[in-house]
Amino acid sequence: MTAQELADELEVSVRTVYRDIESLSVAGVPVYADRGPTGGYQLLDGYRTRLTGLTTDEADSLFLAGMPGPAAELGLGTVVATAELKMLAALPPDLRARASRIRERFHLDAPGWLREADEVPFLAEIADSVWNERMVEIRYRRWKTPREVTRRLAPLGVVLKAGTWYLVGLAGDEPRTFRVSNVLGVQALDERFDRPADFDLAAYWQEWADQFEVRIRGERTRVRLSPEGVRALPYFMGRSVADQVMPTLSEPDADGWMEAVVPVETLRHAHAEFLRLGAEVEVLEPAELREMVASTVGRLTGFYGSRRTRPE
Repeated sequence: MTAQELADELEVSVRTVYRDIESLSVAGVPVYADRGPTGGYQLLDGYRTRLTGLTTDEADSLFLAGMPGPAAELGLGTVVATAELKMLAALPPDLRARASRIRERFHLDAPGWLREADEVPFLAEIADSVWNERMVEIRYRRWKTPREVTRRLAPLGVVLKAGTWYLVGLAGDEPRTFRVSNVLGVQALDERFDRPADFDLAAYWQEWADQFEVRIRGERTRVRLSPEGVRALPYFMGRSVADQVMPTLSEPDADGWMEAVVPVETLRHAHAEFLRLGAEVEVLEPAELREMVASTVGRLTGFYGSRRTRPE
């Protein structure tokens, strides 16, 4: 094809064609020119790209991105497996061998430890509505009354967070987040919707997750922490909580203990969280929480006191 024919086909200028041909030649693509009235640009006979020029590292990384478990939950397990087979077949032999070794040696297990995976019987149906931009009506179980509600949504996306699936959808004009395991029923509607052009699922999720951590820990407690308690805080209460606590730490006293303000979800949750820190924390306020911890410690003393013999 001549430069002009290429320019017309690709809807660019002839100057752009010249520049791109030169770039392809520098990149090692065997394109050459025949001069004269019947000439033009050609590729070497039999030339094939290495799957759009994938490097070794790029080919390896593709098989680290595979998530057979989550894909199966979305109803795409067979599709993902078939796509991987086709990709392997298209790779040159050396890259094919490396990609196979990557898949054999690395495995993604999304759920956290010591927890059962959520039951998500309606996930595939929800994902289909997301993909086809179809309105849905869901029955949803929530924590506040009324416990069961019906919502009409424009589903914008699904998110997998630490083994838990979430649905992001427009309820009216505002995006809302729903835990998929709490969905009790889904009805796909005939009505379609136009996905907002400026909606960024990843950006929305990050903002929502940040606000959720702040929102869910809406109460404040005042405590004393030993140096070991300060070090243990991110392990027992999470890094985000520790980051909020650090700016509130007082100057250490003679024994190194510091006062701090700790955000908590509820007093009941705080009671369990502070007991995990053992003797490295003293609850100061609120008084109700201090009494709850003192009561538990008193009962523990009764169980483990030196005069108490072990039951037969």
